[in-house]
Amino acid sequence: MGVLMSKRQTVEQVQKEVLEDKEAEADTPVVQEESNVNRAAWERLRDGRGVEPEEFDRTSRFTPPAFIRPTRKLDDDKPPDICLEPREPIVNDEMCDICEVWTAESLFPCRVCTRVFHDGCLRRMGYIQGDSAAEVTEMAHTETGWSCHYCDNLNLLLTEEEMYSLTETFQQCKVIPDCSLTLEDFLRYRHQAAKRGDSDRALSDEQEQQAARQFAAMDPEHRGHIEWSDFLSHESLLLLQQLRPQNSLLRLLTVKERERARATFLARGSGNTISEAECRWAQHSWFCKRLIEVPSCGVSISHVGPLADSSPASSSGKSQDKPLLPAEHESRSVDWPTFLRENAVYILAARPNSAAIHLKPPG
Repeated sequence: MGVLMSKRQTVEQVQKEVLEDKEAEADTPVVQEESNVNRAAWERLRDGRGVEPEEFDRTSRFTPPAFIRPTRKLDDDKPPDICLEPREPIVNDEMCDICEVWTAESLFPCRVCTRVFHDGCLRRMGYIQGDSAAEVTEMAHTETGWSCHYCDNLNLLLTEEEMYSLTETFQQCKVIPDCSLTLEDFLRYRHQAAKRGDSDRALSDEQEQQAARQFAAMDPEHRGHIEWSDFLSHESLLLLQQLRPQNSLLRLLTVKERERARATFLARGSGNTISEAECRWAQHSWFCKRLIEVPSCGVSISHVGPLADSSPASSSGKSQDKPLLPAEHESRSVDWPTFLRENAVYILAARPNSAAIHLKPPG
């Protein structure tokens, strides 16, 4: 037995069906257009002509990946096997890390990891915006290079447990996230963090002066405040130093960072050792990121390697004053494993593109 419908219900049903038909017709050209674009893109890829990032310009294809924080392995406190010789080969990825498509165009390589990126993909994802886009392009064409969004953020090195500990410290010290800090804010935080768990403990005058020097290192342009991202990177490094042994920090170094350390050690040392003064100089040299402007000379930036000490870009670092050391330290010889352990945290600290020095070396 059928169901009787009123005149009003009948009109509404007809209107609904007409509306659905119109929507289906409106969607058809869009689907057809996307199908044609994708077919042309895959034909270019099949013919070896590459695929342009613009041909995959679809919002659904560019969603930020869910980041999973690292976990520490049971044996990460054991000494890793990082020999001075032989040298490790460096091979960048062939496909863009975002769209996972090979193109005939040049890619932006990260100077820390082996990932490469399209300029257009970085813009669409919002990883480079406004004035930073031109700066990234310029830096990527130099020997110094540019750090991708993964390597630029040192906070991503923390595990879930370490991040929870850092967040708890920020909450107890009433730190407001995503806000810049003045010197007064930074020193107040350092005093509160020192008293955490022991109300009688406080920073000594020497420690306060050291904190002020660290603030100045994170404010190279003397603006009177430091950005939240620089503060977060600094605090993340301090927590890594506090909670992890040196061997664990060594395991965080990438092949490009290890190769750069090898190049510096071999260039500044004699044989299998390096002097204490040269070791201290190296700790400062990792932060020479913004002083270099080397033209690309038409070389594809997809093949930019680590910054070697003998390269033209690193020559400016040799003109810097070496940190003064007591006479007894001047004569100390440092072997390769010791050199790497003492420099690991500063190599990590030099990852961000920011001109700030997130962990000021002694001296």
